[in-house]
Amino acid sequence: MPPGAEILQTWPKIGGMFAEIRQNEVSFLPFVFRGSPLDRIFQTHLPPEMQGDPRLPGIGPCGPEDWLRVDEAYAGQLAYRAHLIATAPETVIWCAPDARPAAREMLEEALAILPSLGFAVDAANVTCPDGRVVRTDFERPLYTLGHLLQEDICILQKQGDEHVLTAAVLCFPASWSLAEKVGRPLTAIHTPVVEYDGNIANRVQRLFDGVQVGRPLWRFNKLMYVDSDLHQPSHRMRPNAPVFLRSERQCILRLPKSEAVVFTIHTWVLDQLHAGI
Repeated sequence: MPPGAEILQTWPKIGGMFAEIRQNEVSFLPFVFRGSPLDRIFQTHLPPEMQGDPRLPGIGPCGPEDWLRVDEAYAGQLAYRAHLIATAPETVIWCAPDARPAAREMLEEALAILPSLGFAVDAANVTCPDGRVVRTDFERPLYTLGHLLQEDICILQKQGDEHVLTAAVLCFPASWSLAEKVGRPLTAIHTPVVEYDGNIANRVQRLFDGVQVGRPLWRFNKLMYVDSDLHQPSHRMRPNAPVFLRSERQCILRLPKSEAVVFTIHTWVLDQLHAGI
């Protein structure tokens, strides 16, 4: 077996980093923005490479700049992200003091890619595809990223033998929250996941240790939800409700200066008609 192959075979088994639906932890929460445009933001299709079985081939190489995407839901998703950041910043943004340099570096890396995706970037501002102008604030890099990107951004840094979640802007969680995971190592992050035993934890840790600068990795999942709301820190149940396809494109990359590992999540939600379910 070639070096790293065991890791590539193992990662899909954990069901996607941070995206497990824990059937035993279902909660009945009020529906945020029920009936408003913010809880019904859909794409019409998945990218071609995400239309098959997420278990095959599992994880693969990603283009050096392909960890950022812009799709037809950009305007709607960014409006929702702006609302969440404005009304509940402590819920969707967190940064440990020691992670600030890595967060600034992450903003630098994103700014370098954005012009190829239809953004206009100058020394002080970014004009987005939906026409918004966002000020570039390196004192609040996650705040800035949250207003620019469809992707959720999670920064993990090596502490001892493990990577620890030290910073994130997480507006569209699928059955997890920052409050549960910040400041914790990989093994603790996945403690509730039955399949995430010590053996898999060690292999996933080696994946994080092995990802190289300029050579990101990616995978995707497909999840069935009865609520189309992108912001779902707890899995919701609605008897006899129609289901929606929620799919995440997840990338892992390494920052060249800080050597922090970044985990990005781009979320698609399709209704039954467009999902073919």
